[in-house]
Amino acid sequence: MARLLISQSPSLMGRLVGLFITAALVVVGLMFSMVLLAVIATVGVLGFGYVWWKTRALRRQMRQMQQQHAAAEQTFSDVFRNETYEGEIIEGEVVRKVVSIEDARQGSKDS
Repeated sequence: MARLLISQSPSLMGRLVGLFITAALVVVGLMFSMVLLAVIATVGVLGFGYVWWKTRALRRQMRQMQQQHAAAEQTFSDVFRNETYEGEIIEGEVVRKVVSIEDARQGSKDS
């Protein structure tokens, strides 16, 4: 029993076999990690391509809306180019008193 607990140093042949097995396991591990990396990269590229392809109509629609918005702002600024705003400005908003035709007629009848 005492003899089993005492370890004997491995021979030169045992050390070479251990070195060979360790090197083989490292090479196999690197191979599997490279394959796994390639699979993950391929899935990522395919996933990106799929999302890009599926959203092409949305991107086109967003570009059209942006162009329409820019054209509408140009038209809006052309419409109000010569108009001067009179009244009170509170927090950047123009407050105007709007008088309807009926109110204007009643005001002229009362005076």
